[in-house]
Amino acid sequence: MAEPHIRPRDAATLIIVRDGREVLLGSRSSQHVFMPEVYVFPGGRVDAGDARVPAPVNLQPAVEARLLRSTTAARARALAMTAVRETWEETGLVIGYPVERPARSRSRHWQPFFDLGYVPALDRLQYVARAITPPGSPRRFDARFFLVDASHAAGDLRSNGELEDLHWVPLEQARRLPLSEITELMLEQLGSQLTRPETHPDKIPFYREVGGREVVDFE
Repeated sequence: MAEPHIRPRDAATLIIVRDGREVLLGSRSSQHVFMPEVYVFPGGRVDAGDARVPAPVNLQPAVEARLLRSTTAARARALAMTAVRETWEETGLVIGYPVERPARSRSRHWQPFFDLGYVPALDRLQYVARAITPPGSPRRFDARFFLVDASHAAGDLRSNGELEDLHWVPLEQARRLPLSEITELMLEQLGSQLTRPETHPDKIPFYREVGGREVVDFE
């Protein structure tokens, strides 16, 4: 049974856009307790290693500044690292820069990534939204949504089982899929960003529920 007082856990999601008209989506397994059989972007919760593993490439100053409105510098970096790691684990795509000598880490999550000969390209990420799972859900997350162009991704698509039916979906077709509410909101926001100037260019939409009512603030 869901517990309304569960504290949301930090998480990160990465929206990958290809040719300005397609996004990468996958269906969560029916075995998942949280949002089974709905299409989502790759992402997941922050792991301890995401905060400890060195990252030689920093976030863009403007991106970091936006994140710092709601978290610490260390947490901001960890969130971006999570977005890169989860995307690689779930899709096989690497958002990174090739290096001659692979980095070394004690993190069992990060060493396989480093063994590929890449370091995370955090400077390629844009920060576009924040959302907290409503009370009463079996899992609750305080998720930051990042955006990256597919031209910065290396590797071939492959699923590790977390996401099924992983494929590129035209934006106009994506809304016909079974989606979570936040994924629908992100697709709507993305469509607006690609077709017209931002109404709040320096503000980040913050989706949450307050007193049983859905609220959208800007951070």
